[in-house]
Amino acid sequence: MSIAVLRLGHRLVRDDRTTTHVALVSRAFGCRKIFMTDVDESILKTINRVCDDWGGSNDFDIEIIRDWRSLLKTWKKNNGVIVHLTMYGINIEQISHDYPQGKNILVVIGASKVPKDVYFLADMNIAVGNQPHSEIAALAIFLDRYFQGKELTKSFDNAIMKIIPSSRGKRVKIRKLKKSN
Repeated sequence: MSIAVLRLGHRLVRDDRTTTHVALVSRAFGCRKIFMTDVDESILKTINRVCDDWGGSNDFDIEIIRDWRSLLKTWKKNNGVIVHLTMYGINIEQISHDYPQGKNILVVIGASKVPKDVYFLADMNIAVGNQPHSEIAALAIFLDRYFQGKELTKSFDNAIMKIIPSSRGKRVKIRKLKKSN
């Protein structure tokens, strides 16, 4: 069982930082993959650099796709579950006990207006509150509820940098790389 995210849409220039943050939350909060549409290659480089520095390059995959409808249909055909995060869905407080277990989940979040078919292709339309707010916040809250907080202590293999928790200041342990001849 794994969770992937589909970042549907990308408003050029305006969304570079937001899409990057969606990918960072996806990685840090336990997703195995993110699919993105309409993004600049520089976002891939940024996320890959984070994976190289902080670990997870073997655990997190990024794929730019053109045909999101095909992805959704294939996901369903392979018995996966599609969860669409939208302020128009059923409030997360009412359905958090109904999360599908033991199946691959694709979490869909939009950048701009989400096409109507997404609402009907999704198995669950979930609202993290029924007010407008950030898709980054919705994704983080959904993943935290799904993993019941366990994702917050996840560590990543092959990390060059690792935070040493501290009540004051910043402490980072940097792994020395072996020099190749």
